[in-house]
Amino acid sequence: MKRLLCLVAAALSLAACSKDELASVKTYTYAGGIHQEGQIQYAEHPPVGGPHNPRWQQCGLYDKPLYDQYAVHSMEHGAVWVTYLPTLPAADLTALKAVLEGRSYVILSPYPGQASAVMASAWNAQLALETASNPRLKAFLAKYEEGASAPERGAACDGPYSTTATQ
Repeated sequence: MKRLLCLVAAALSLAACSKDELASVKTYTYAGGIHQEGQIQYAEHPPVGGPHNPRWQQCGLYDKPLYDQYAVHSMEHGAVWVTYLPTLPAADLTALKAVLEGRSYVILSPYPGQASAVMASAWNAQLALETASNPRLKAFLAKYEEGASAPERGAACDGPYSTTATQ
């Protein structure tokens, strides 16, 4: 019944159900602005904030894993990092790309060993999803892409680092 009400509300262009869609988002309290060279160990995988490299990952769609410390810096700028298990079926990966295509502040990459098939991470927020077509991904993007939780919201997301962890 609740899902039906959300669908009706969506059809009427109401945002009343977005809070319910994001009820399973885990939140954290990392401070921004801590730059550090080299490899950095993070408590969450993929990470959701903390120290990061002074250079940020260029936003875009990647088919190889990324270095955490560059992607975290992009999240500080307001990017959402969507990661997926490398075993994700091709149809699901195509669906993810369709949702993310044309967005300026998103990164997509595989992330071996993560806890769920798909994860959406932003500065101090993370959503685990079992399918690529879950509508909660769009709600997460609406709230967190260039969202208020990013310490340097609106800073560049184009370059300077576009290399993947495995070339």
